[in-house]
Amino acid sequence: MVNAAMNLFMFWAIGDHEVTVVGTDGAYTKPLKSDYVTISPGQTIDLLFTANQPIGQYYIAAKPYNSQPAISFDNTTTTAIIEYKGYKKSSRKPIFPHLPKVNSTSASVNFTGSLRSLASRAHPIDVPLKITHNFLFTISLNTVPCADNTCLGPRGLRFAASVNNITFHSPNISILDAYYGRITGVYGDDFPNFPPLFFNFTANNLNNSLETPLNATEVKVLEYNDTVELVFQGTNLVGGIDHPMHLHGHSFYVVGWGFGNFNRSKDTLSYNLVDPPLQQTIAVPKNGWTAIRFKADNPGVWLMHCHLERHISWGMEAVFITKNGSRAGESMLPPPPNRPPCT
Repeated sequence: MVNAAMNLFMFWAIGDHEVTVVGTDGAYTKPLKSDYVTISPGQTIDLLFTANQPIGQYYIAAKPYNSQPAISFDNTTTTAIIEYKGYKKSSRKPIFPHLPKVNSTSASVNFTGSLRSLASRAHPIDVPLKITHNFLFTISLNTVPCADNTCLGPRGLRFAASVNNITFHSPNISILDAYYGRITGVYGDDFPNFPPLFFNFTANNLNNSLETPLNATEVKVLEYNDTVELVFQGTNLVGGIDHPMHLHGHSFYVVGWGFGNFNRSKDTLSYNLVDPPLQQTIAVPKNGWTAIRFKADNPGVWLMHCHLERHISWGMEAVFITKNGSRAGESMLPPPPNRPPCT
C-alpha cells in the first residue's frame, strides 16, 4: 500500500476484516494485527488479510486524518469493494469498516507507535549504539512578509516553513552538481545542529516574533560511516500539526517518540534499541517529537523534508551530504554520460 496523497495522512480499513501489517518502507515488521491502518504521505505499508467472513461484499475505505482544525481539506471517504466468489446480488449494502475520527491523534500515534522490526536471527537489525552526531531539528510553520496577493490579511504575511528556523532556499544550480563539480558559492555547510533559540516549543499563544525564519541554503556534512541521532521536534508556531518526515538515500530506525518538548535526560531512557522499526518516512506527532538513528553509509547529496507537499514547497527541508569512504564501493558514482542538462 502506498499513500500517494499530496497533503493528507489517511486512515484505511476493510469492513469486518482484520489486517496483519508485516512491513513498512521496504523493511519487515513483527506481525501487527489491527482493524485499521494509518499511513503518511509517501509511506508504504505491506499487509495481509484472510477472506474468512461470510460470502458478501465489503468496503475498503480510506479517509483523511487531520490534527489541525484550522486547515481546510477534503473530508471525504474513498472506497472500493471486495466481493467474495459466490456472492449473489441482493439489496444488502456492502459492510462498511469502522474508521477512527478524522482528528484522532491517538489512533494515528497508537498505530504508528506499535510498529516493531523483526529483529530476528534471519532478519537482524543494526541500530547505531555509539553516536557521533546528536542533532535536534525543530520543524515549524512560519510566516514571512509578502508583497503580492498571497498575503494573509492585514498583517501582510504569507506562510512559510522551516527546519531549525531556516527556510530552505533552492539554488539555481543543484547542490548535487555543485558538490560533485566543486562549484563554490551555491550552498553553505553551516546548517545548525540545534535550533538557534530554545523556548517552550509546544506552548499555546507563542509570540509572533518567533514566527519569522531565515532564508538560506545550508547543508549538514557527514563523514562516511558517521552515526546520527536526530530528534525531530514539532513546534506550535502558527499552528501545530503532524509532519511526515522523509530522508532520501537512507533508512532509519525510529527509536523513540512522545508529546511535548523533548527532554534528553528523561526521554532517552525509554528509547527502543531492541526492535525499533526501520523506516524512510515517520510521522512526527502534533506538538511532539520523534527520535531516529541512522548510519551515513551512502555517499551523496540527500534531501530531508516533510512529505506534506505544501510544507516542502514552503521550505521545510534540509540537505545532508555524506562524504566518500576510503574503500572500493564507498564513493559516489559519476553522472551518466547521456544525462540531459538541467534547464
